[in-house]
Amino acid sequence: MNQPKLSDPVARASSGSTGSAPQGGFADLVPELSVSDLQASLSFWRDLLGFEIAYDRPAARFAYLVRGRLQVMLCELNGRWEPAEMQRPFGRGVNFQMVVDHLAPTLDALADANWPLYEPPNEAWYRVGELELGQREFLVQDPDGYLLRLVERLGSRAPA
Repeated sequence: MNQPKLSDPVARASSGSTGSAPQGGFADLVPELSVSDLQASLSFWRDLLGFEIAYDRPAARFAYLVRGRLQVMLCELNGRWEPAEMQRPFGRGVNFQMVVDHLAPTLDALADANWPLYEPPNEAWYRVGELELGQREFLVQDPDGYLLRLVERLGSRAPA
């Protein structure tokens, strides 16, 4: 049963919750993404990217997600923190890099769901000081168009 959206910020923050804080504690930087449909976003983030709900506030249409050390908040559009009209793709000009142990399970889940990749998997080496750091990476957009870069670390090497 759908609950009505809460518009009062205090009511939203104090609305009923399930779950608990992330096991390893809260990260020092956690993006909160405004989404048009929380359930569609949860299906993508949870079922395809492998995140779990640490806690949520269903009446506020809010969920705090974790995957290992990765943390992200999703909140259905509510008019509070939208400085301008939201138009797809959301998050223009930013991509969120997320380091995972292995890309293959996520790529398999996306392929099984026929979810298009924004950029296919590739190997990239980035110069960092006197070394190059390698990663296998791909980019995908979530249901609202946020650009996500999933990365599997390859190690370091001397510059080519």
